[in-house]
Amino acid sequence: MDLIVKSSNLAIWGDTEIRCAVGRKGFCSFEDRVDGNETTPVGRWNMREVFYRPDKIERADIATDLPVRALDKNDGWCDEPGDPNYNRFVKRPYPASAEKLWRDDDLYDIIVVLGYNDAPVVKGKGSAIFLHVARENFGGTAGCISVSRRDLLKILRGARIGSAVLVSPQA
Repeated sequence: MDLIVKSSNLAIWGDTEIRCAVGRKGFCSFEDRVDGNETTPVGRWNMREVFYRPDKIERADIATDLPVRALDKNDGWCDEPGDPNYNRFVKRPYPASAEKLWRDDDLYDIIVVLGYNDAPVVKGKGSAIFLHVARENFGGTAGCISVSRRDLLKILRGARIGSAVLVSPQA
């Protein structure tokens, strides 16, 4: 089953409507996506794996068929287009720019890595496009899709290998 993102604040999981947030500047095509433009790319992005904060959530609470890995304080995601590990998991400190996955807020308590710009990686087309926990006010993201923690755990319970996030906004 896929999570279908229908608009900047509505997604569908099965027969359930779910509140969501997307990029602060809306949606764009892969061709128009560039690092830092705060848009969510339109397309179908497979759910690759799940990261979680073991100090904030129990592994047993994440019931899914997807691969699951506990985060630690040194985990990062390379966001430097010129680096060979661009748009990949890395350990910090890292010699190139790398987003911190162990955040001070709750947004990355659970992260679903999406298969955006990863096969192959195209330098500059964007990195770290995740499905993650939303801000309390469902404020916009830097390009990710976010939902409530409760809804994210529900999505993971139904997610299988091959499940995806389908970003298909209605005109």
